[in-house]
Amino acid sequence: MSDLFGRLDIEAFEHGPIETGAGIGIAVSGFIILFLLFYYRGWTYLWKEWLTSVDHKKIGMMYLIVATLMLFKGLVDASMMRLQQAIAVDSQGYLTSHHFQQIFSAHGTTMIFFVAMGVLFAMLNLIVPLQIGARDVAFPFMNSVSFWLFTVGSFLVNLSLVVGKFSDTGWLAYPPLSGIEYNPGVGVDYWIWAVQISGIGSLLSGINFLVTILRMRCPGMTFMRLPLFTWSALNSMILVIFAFPILTVTLALLTLDRYMGMHFFTADYGGNPMMYVNLIWAWGHPEVYILILPAFGVFSEVVATFSHKRLFGYTSMVWALALITFYSFIVWVHHFFTMGASPNVNAFFGMMTMLIAIPTGVKIFNWIFTMFRGRIYFSTAMLWFLGFIAIFTTGGMTGILLSVPPADFQLHNSLFLIAHFHSMVIGGVLFGLCSALAYWFPKFIGFKLNERLGRFAFWCWVVGFFIAFMPLYVLGFMGATRRLDHY
Repeated sequence: MSDLFGRLDIEAFEHGPIETGAGIGIAVSGFIILFLLFYYRGWTYLWKEWLTSVDHKKIGMMYLIVATLMLFKGLVDASMMRLQQAIAVDSQGYLTSHHFQQIFSAHGTTMIFFVAMGVLFAMLNLIVPLQIGARDVAFPFMNSVSFWLFTVGSFLVNLSLVVGKFSDTGWLAYPPLSGIEYNPGVGVDYWIWAVQISGIGSLLSGINFLVTILRMRCPGMTFMRLPLFTWSALNSMILVIFAFPILTVTLALLTLDRYMGMHFFTADYGGNPMMYVNLIWAWGHPEVYILILPAFGVFSEVVATFSHKRLFGYTSMVWALALITFYSFIVWVHHFFTMGASPNVNAFFGMMTMLIAIPTGVKIFNWIFTMFRGRIYFSTAMLWFLGFIAIFTTGGMTGILLSVPPADFQLHNSLFLIAHFHSMVIGGVLFGLCSALAYWFPKFIGFKLNERLGRFAFWCWVVGFFIAFMPLYVLGFMGATRRLDHY
């Protein structure tokens, strides 16, 4: 029996009051849902029409539902972290340091792998086949398998609230902290399996949508007639196909280190922890552009529509996407200038990082030129674009500062970096999602969203973002370190 359950014992179910409350909440919610399904006899409809469906529109909606549920979890994690830091002034606060480490690890993992990626594939499923005139994706069954791999990964993240503990090594699990010597519990194992399973699903989706765009376009739709959102999806899927195998292999090597006593990422027996950092960011930086490129495509559609003009510089926008896709693979070292590489290495990656700002700037200026002398209608979707311009541009300028190795030496691992990253992900990915929902919601559901509530949501997000993250730039300059449960 001990061999069957491995390291799983009764201690895996012993938690503090907060984890216990969360676990009870999940169990009760699940019981209520199951009861309602049995009471109203909804299992047959749910099984036939949704759970086993290979319709790209239904799969897209299910992606959106799971991503929304995980967004709620990620927001709860973020609120718990901020509350802890707010009240832990003259005391320890209401969280232990160990629990705080689990929360910020879970927050990053949840938001990147199970919210942002879920939203990405939801938009691709709902929009791309319609834009290219295809009846479905190239491999409908593979599309369903990809979704369920993604969902199983998200389930494992939540399961760790009840059984065992989540990883406390950060959202990228750097060795040696994630090694068996310093982290012998099951938390890192949960993280590896959740990310590995969902990552394989993402890789299958990348292959599926690449083939769909290349082979299933309607007659007459040449590449230079593709909508910009489809172009952005094509480049994003190219990044998925080249980047996610790196993640798969990296996690497999870490698994061998933990399960079989290998030494790929340990300092002894010829291993090197920095090899893990190189590999994880060789995936991690393209991942940022996997998420942001479809948002660029959304804004290209929205700006042209609500400016009542054709998009300015279509050809240059396509080439800008291609250059961003290429450059995103040769800038990963800027995430760890402090590792001790030679000045020449740091100088090269610093210059490449600055260079990637040029095609991004081309896109921003083209959007502005599209608006110039247009009859602009400030719809909710357009407001999200304008918010993106304000937040993403300021965040991008801080990224240029971080691309200078001497400046990065001072700001590395500080709250300045947290503010920069959230400017990119919230101002870019999340605002792109909100703009897409406001713009395409009638295509998804059949009716328009309320414009008044949409504007209210927009202003709450913009004001809330500046209050939450702009002070972090100042605190980062003052030397405030990230990952601390009190200051």
